[in-house]
Amino acid sequence: MANRRAVVTGASSGIGAAAARVLRERGWDVVAVARRASRLAELEEEIGVVAYAADLTDPADVSALAAWLGESGPLHALVHVAGGARGTDRVEDGDADDWQWMFEVNVLSAQRLVAALMPQLREAAASDGHADTLFVTSTAAQVAYSGGSGYNAAKAGESMLVRALRLELNGEPIRVTEIAPGMVYTPEFTLNRLGGDQAAADRVYEDVPEPLTAHDVADVIAYALDAPGHVNLDLVTMRPVAQSAQHLLARGPLRVRQESVR
Repeated sequence: MANRRAVVTGASSGIGAAAARVLRERGWDVVAVARRASRLAELEEEIGVVAYAADLTDPADVSALAAWLGESGPLHALVHVAGGARGTDRVEDGDADDWQWMFEVNVLSAQRLVAALMPQLREAAASDGHADTLFVTSTAAQVAYSGGSGYNAAKAGESMLVRALRLELNGEPIRVTEIAPGMVYTPEFTLNRLGGDQAAADRVYEDVPEPLTAHDVADVIAYALDAPGHVNLDLVTMRPVAQSAQHLLARGPLRVRQESVR
């Protein structure tokens, strides 16, 4: 049987690049999609993915990607990692352009991909037993926090898209999985969110013992895709042990609490 093939978006860095690597290690054929062609070319040379440069906020690029995929082979999985955050403003001070960008890259890109690729996923499911859609959202979709309103709203919108899609596909052998990470050490994501302020980006992770890594999330992605076809991981929320909740983050070494002496 030929290898299963997955499209991984956001593959030029962070979780997307890690997912491409882990899936290749596990025998998947991977089409790595992102805007930065030079980064994708490096990944193609390194691990043997097929690079495809596209801007997922551009409907023409998404249509071209779908057409190329249809001509080049079956599609068994959509792994949608691409997304992003801009700013930490309060609602009243928010930049509407930043909010619109976050909605485009987190929500509308997901909708465009589903609409464009679902026929190919159905074809693969019909011939091979099942197909997959997997979306990396965020714990920001689950809990609001001050300074996160725009990202909260965008990721909550993407999460609701995923949940509705799962209902709409009921009765079809197409799995719909959501992975919602908490704090992940992805310096580029944080630096972009904070407008290039390196000192502020460094403070986010300062003294946090072992935040999640992109590879940690990629391992869960691969597990979900490689699970038996009748098993669907609806929602996986994952955080570092140091982050008990969105607002509760330990800094400094983790230590066992000493019992009080009676």
